[in-house]
Amino acid sequence: MALLVQKFGGTSVGSVERIKAVAERISRCRDEGNDVVVVVSAMGHTTDELTGLAAAITDTPPQREMDMLLASGEQVSIALLAMALNQRGVAAVSMTGPQVGIVTESTHGRARILDIRTDRIRGHLADGRVVVVAGFQGTSSGAGGVAEITTLGRGGSDTSAVALAAALNADACEIYTDVPGVLSTDPRKVVDAQLMDEISCDEMLELASLGASVLHPRAVEIARNYGVLMVVRSSWSEAPGTRLTSRRGRVLNQAGLELGSPVDGVEQMEHQAVIALSHIPDQPGIAARLFETLSGAGINVDLIIQSTHDGTSNDITFTVAETDLDAARRVSQTVLDNLGGELAAEGGMTKLSISGAGIMGRPGIAAGLFHCLSQQGINLRLIATSEVKVSCVIDADAGRKALQAVQEAFDVDDAQVVLNSDLNSSNEPEVRGVALDRDQAQLSVRHVPDRPGTAAALCSALAERGISLDAIVQSERQHGDGSRDISFILRRDDRSLADVALAPLLAQWPGAALEEGEAIARVSAVGAGMPATPGTAGRMFRALAGAGINIALIATSEIRTSCVVAEQDGVAALQAVHAGFGLGGQEQRTARGSGSPLDS
Repeated sequence: MALLVQKFGGTSVGSVERIKAVAERISRCRDEGNDVVVVVSAMGHTTDELTGLAAAITDTPPQREMDMLLASGEQVSIALLAMALNQRGVAAVSMTGPQVGIVTESTHGRARILDIRTDRIRGHLADGRVVVVAGFQGTSSGAGGVAEITTLGRGGSDTSAVALAAALNADACEIYTDVPGVLSTDPRKVVDAQLMDEISCDEMLELASLGASVLHPRAVEIARNYGVLMVVRSSWSEAPGTRLTSRRGRVLNQAGLELGSPVDGVEQMEHQAVIALSHIPDQPGIAARLFETLSGAGINVDLIIQSTHDGTSNDITFTVAETDLDAARRVSQTVLDNLGGELAAEGGMTKLSISGAGIMGRPGIAAGLFHCLSQQGINLRLIATSEVKVSCVIDADAGRKALQAVQEAFDVDDAQVVLNSDLNSSNEPEVRGVALDRDQAQLSVRHVPDRPGTAAALCSALAERGISLDAIVQSERQHGDGSRDISFILRRDDRSLADVALAPLLAQWPGAALEEGEAIARVSAVGAGMPATPGTAGRMFRALAGAGINIALIATSEIRTSCVVAEQDGVAALQAVHAGFGLGGQEQRTARGSGSPLDS
């Protein structure tokens, strides 16, 4: 007998007929001997309709009253589903978030879960009942210790379900939706997008942060942190769907289920080298030629950073193992002999990384890393960011001091530190899925001081305004005054707020200026096997070059390669990269969300 948590979204319970169909599915699951806890969203478009009612009354509804209003939608769903189950002879009881013991922060509209008091659920399960829980909601202690209804924000029902699965130590959390599982890319843009059988939570976090809307990153983060097995399945078929797996699983955090430290690991890779090519032509195919040549020479490249200068030339900087430095320098020079440009190479580097689910969704984490290193007088040569990892390349002489400082700053013990990991040990596919994000803006801060603390100051100023950066690229090229440029990508909705956040800081740096790039789209390839597979980046760049698409910016992490292209080229870039990795073939099962809307 297994204990399963099953979540059904708004479309799955959008009518009486669909509620009856869900009840039938749950009944069959019970007949197989399973204990079942069911989490449901509000019916269909109920949440949107309730929000519209509030908007018809006031433009500025109190957030507390919005929580009271929106929480009512799920109460309808749970009561009707419990009735449908009882009608079929399946003992069932409906419970709201407060009744089931979901305790949250005292923050209306986007509360995080602190604890789930499972005694009442376990009692009902022991008595043979199916427990039907209202997703998206919980309770907090407000002023004077008075209980208040709270809601969890977008994707809240997914969050409720996975959190319940973690608290109950369930065998699996099944997410039922209107798509067959997780796909290799958006099927509305790529007709041969394929269903995948399995994906890791780390990979899914990257894809979810890039706009794959089949799962909310917050739910995936909980599954990753606590080792919850998730399965994404269709409500309309018996197909097995997609399994999300995690290699780790920690005990529930006493400080709060969702309030544990977002940094749960530190990695240090020694004996690294940096190769910098500057003043090379800004045209399609350059990056492809360079990295195909390196791959052909058996050189595995780790981090890659490309930025465009003045719209006419590119700089490309990458890291390799120090043992490959001489070979990488020779290969790169042969490429430059045909293109023109300048080459600089330097060994004696160390890569230091912090890892943890949802790092980039918390603006202060990257800023905290940069600040920690700047306090030790350590300058950053390269920066690479992703949803689950932030990496910096620094001088090897500062490696030991940097590691100790980072451990202390993020309260990471020795058991959570990995030194010189073996990148060739992975058996995972190099690329599982491809994502397109067109809700991005690109900004560059020109002429920033090349000294410790610059990146920390920029990220801190943005973090104080709640702005998360999706990518940070620090240029290797120096201006005549010794300053550098830093480019970053952020959500388009945060663009105007960034001006306000950075204005006081830029005023302190003579000659510094904020420059907005052209309208962009970002296409990203994600795969856990990427670090162990030479040539992955070159294949992606070649696919884009073959489609005649120029790359304006490159930013990589261990399991993600992202390219910024012109906004009008976004869909073509997605199609080219998906085809370039052969993800549309029936022989390969890969990953990516369908782009269907999330249920609240």
